[in-house]
Amino acid sequence: MRFLRMLTNSLLAGALGAAYLTVLVLQLNPEIPLLSSTTWRWFMTLGLLYGVHLAVTFYVVMMVREFFALETLSPGWASVRVLAWMAAAAAACAAVLMWLNVRGFAPALSDVASRRMTAGAIATTISAVVLLGIAIAHFSFGRRGSRVVASLFVLAACASLGLPLAARGLGSAALPPIHDERPAAVDREPGPRVLMLLLDGGSLEYVVPRVAEGRLPAFARLLEKGARMDLATIRPTQPNPVWAAVATGMYPAKNGIRSAASYRAKGDDRAVDLLPDHCLSHVLVRLGVVDDEPHSSSAWRARPLWSILSTSGITSGIVRWPLTYPAPAVHGFVVSDRFHQLVGSIADFDRAAYPADILPIVEAAALAAPIESPGDLPPEISAMARDRLYSGVMRELGERTMPRLAAVRYEGLDTVGHYYLKYTEPRAVREVPETERRRLLQVLDQYYTFIDGEIGAALGAMSPSDLLVVVSGFGMQPITPLKQAIGRLFRDPDFSGTHERAPDGFLLAYGAAVEPGRQQRGSIVDVTPTLLYFLGLPIGRDMDGFARADLFTRAFTAERPIAFIPSYGR
Repeated sequence: MRFLRMLTNSLLAGALGAAYLTVLVLQLNPEIPLLSSTTWRWFMTLGLLYGVHLAVTFYVVMMVREFFALETLSPGWASVRVLAWMAAAAAACAAVLMWLNVRGFAPALSDVASRRMTAGAIATTISAVVLLGIAIAHFSFGRRGSRVVASLFVLAACASLGLPLAARGLGSAALPPIHDERPAAVDREPGPRVLMLLLDGGSLEYVVPRVAEGRLPAFARLLEKGARMDLATIRPTQPNPVWAAVATGMYPAKNGIRSAASYRAKGDDRAVDLLPDHCLSHVLVRLGVVDDEPHSSSAWRARPLWSILSTSGITSGIVRWPLTYPAPAVHGFVVSDRFHQLVGSIADFDRAAYPADILPIVEAAALAAPIESPGDLPPEISAMARDRLYSGVMRELGERTMPRLAAVRYEGLDTVGHYYLKYTEPRAVREVPETERRRLLQVLDQYYTFIDGEIGAALGAMSPSDLLVVVSGFGMQPITPLKQAIGRLFRDPDFSGTHERAPDGFLLAYGAAVEPGRQQRGSIVDVTPTLLYFLGLPIGRDMDGFARADLFTRAFTAERPIAFIPSYGR
């Protein structure tokens, strides 16, 4: 019977641990009403996985203690002496997770939500200390004053949950969607153009040594005669929130794009945006316990660059920028990042590009460069095929319409880096023969060579007054052994590169107006204000980024002071 009582104590501690994680989910998603079925469903979802595993862990610990201890443990059905230790451990872990998440996800939280989450983390930390003190006191003095200690334990346990929830509040209003705004008449006067090449996973730490070896001539030209700036990226470091921050000049707390998808507990119709980090929460998605749904263009809560330009009468051509499906109406054209997935789909294909009259051109480009499924070809070949497709679409449409802003995104460096980054570091792959390492290293080299060729083509298409901007939203770094082991456990591809810990991206600028040299480190939210400045438009004061006038020559900036407006609206 005493083993059954140990089990009930373990289950109570596991439920408490699941409750802490539920509080963490609510802190990261302040728009979720506290008193709602969503809160209950997330508690049940987290309890079925984390709560059960915590209960098993605590039970095993007690069994191990029974094996080595001289005195047998015979707790009550809900023993303060046992639960105090377990609750203190669970509260301490919850406090650590809260501190890590509030620090890591600060750009994805509003100032108010960040302060409230910090207050909750402080309260949970204090509660953990109090629970530990109760456990020590009860252990030291035995059953003397047990009712008092039990009352203190219940108060401390309730406070460890209630105080963070009180600091978090009942729930805040979600950001409103952006409203449609009538585009201004197109500016027919000629002006300088901006050519943007967007790279997922590009790293100057890889480029610079190869330029020094006499390779990558287009990159070499940009580094020698253009401006260079490292860009701090954001977490979660996923393409959707990163490129949304680039497009709006705002961090996720303002632009509304806080993750790659929205997540729903089973049977719930209300989604959350952020899952907590450092606790393998995305395993819930992998196991099918939580449903995920990719964001669409309706998720924007701030105007992206192409919408700002349209309301200012400036044409833009956007190819493969995330969150452009369904394709929005702009002055110019938009080809969605989901276009390659919708080729052949009668129902959804007409929303993959705007305006509708470019669909035959885009479809013809797709037929000329067929894309095989990832299962039919190695990942690097499939990635390059998709990048070539979108590059061809941009080339065809750009030559026809000549938009003032032309932006195309290349995803392949990220794909190839995930698989082959480790082969750039000989010490990390000692088990691989040197000849094999060199062969696999060439895969990454070949992809950078392909990107170098795309940069060279863009340089050749520039007019003297144009601006070429190459932006990498985030870099890559080797994956940790723990993450690699977890991936193998779930039979994931054998990844060796990751951008989970938010390594820097970069910006390279080239043109007659650019001041050559390396500039002070910036942020990805500086890109859109800088482009608005170059195009002669004011900067929104509600933007988090700055117009980096130091990228341009004194002759250019002397004639173009930085102007501001309160906001470009929602």
